[in-house]
Order: sequence, then structure tokens, then C-alpha cells
Amino acid sequence: MSRDQAARISAYGNAVDVREATTRYLLYGLLPSWFVPGLADWVMHRRTRIEDTAGTKESLIHSLMMAEVGIPIAATLRYEVNPALLAVQLGGAAVHEATALWDVRTAVRSEREVRPVEQHIHSFLESLPFGALAALMCLHADQVRSLLRGGRGDPDAWRLVPRRPQLSRGYIAGISAAIGACVLLPYGEELLRCRRAARRSKKRATSDEAHWRATGQGRRGTALRRAIGKGR
Repeated sequence: MSRDQAARISAYGNAVDVREATTRYLLYGLLPSWFVPGLADWVMHRRTRIEDTAGTKESLIHSLMMAEVGIPIAATLRYEVNPALLAVQLGGAAVHEATALWDVRTAVRSEREVRPVEQHIHSFLESLPFGALAALMCLHADQVRSLLRGGRGDPDAWRLVPRRPQLSRGYIAGISAAIGACVLLPYGEELLRCRRAARRSKKRATSDEAHWRATGQGRRGTALRRAIGKGR
């Protein structure tokens, strides 16, 4: 790309305010759209009866993955982007990816059917964090450079600095409501359903074992009495 072309792109970007457009895309486009594949994934878990296969273990892994993504998102909405926040975001993305592999392995080993549609949903859930992080790093290239230098020369590099100005209360309330309706409520229901199924299974196993022992002891007692009678 020639310098003239780069200059024209830069001038066009300044005219439309690329920074503001990208920020709006992250706040009002990418973040809200994240809830759609998350809710669809919950539907797939329900259809494949997670409570009867992988059960509570996989459901707890889902809760862990939500925390790995939710904590960096909450921090980004509350604090300024600097090396400390970027480190939290990068660490969260890396750990989330590792946990995603653990999640799929757990589902497959439990014989829960991970259908092609669910696999495609997972591709969105895994790629959206990296897309959001890439856009944020482009917006704050100076902080990325500071991170690569270890924050040298910046006394606030390794502490979380409150965002100025803060996001509106209406936006925070809307996002919080969406998180509650599309994440906490359905996945809380999933975990509760798995716990109930586990208790029912344990109760059945205990009842069957007690019945087996009672039946076995009764048969042994009858056989013993018959043996004694024959001996006489």
C-alpha cells in the first residue's frame, strides 16, 4: 500500500471517526450479539439431555467458562484500557480457550452427542472474544506498546484505573439485564437440572442396592435353613 493510499484511508477514517464507530460496534453490536450463541448453546445442551450424560461436571465447566469471559468484560466496562487490563483480557481469553477444549472432551467422553450445529455455535463462542480483543487493541495501540515494554514509564500501567467518563447507567442496566436473562438464568437452570438428575440417580442406586442386599440376604437365609433341615 502506498503512502498516498494510507493517507486517504486515514483521512476518511478521521472524517467518519473510526474510533467512535468501533467503540459503538463493541458496545452495541458485538457484546449484545454474544448472548445469541450462548443461549443457542444452552438449547443444544437441553436437547441432548446433558443431565443424563455429562451431568453436573460439564455444567460446572460452562459456569467456569462464563466467569473466564465475564470477569474481563466487567473489568473492561468499568476500567480504562491499560497494560493491567489488557493482561486480564489476554489471560481470560487464553484460559477460556483451554477450558473450551476441556468442555468438549468432557462432553464426548460422556457420550453426550455434540451435534454439528452445536459445534458451529462453539466456533462463534470461541472467536468472538478474540474479535473483541483485537478491535480493542487496535483502538488502544499505545497501551499495547506499553504492555510489550512492561509498562515502563507509566505509573498507572499495572493498576486498574476507573473509566472516565463512566458508561451510562442505562447501558450498564441493559447489559446486566441481558446477562441475567440470557446467561445466568438459563445456565443456572441447567446446573439445577443436572444436580436434580444426579440426586435422583443416586437415590435410585441406593434403593436398588438396598433391595439387592435384602433379596440376597433373604435367599442366603432360606438356603441356610434348608441346609440345616437336611442335616437333621
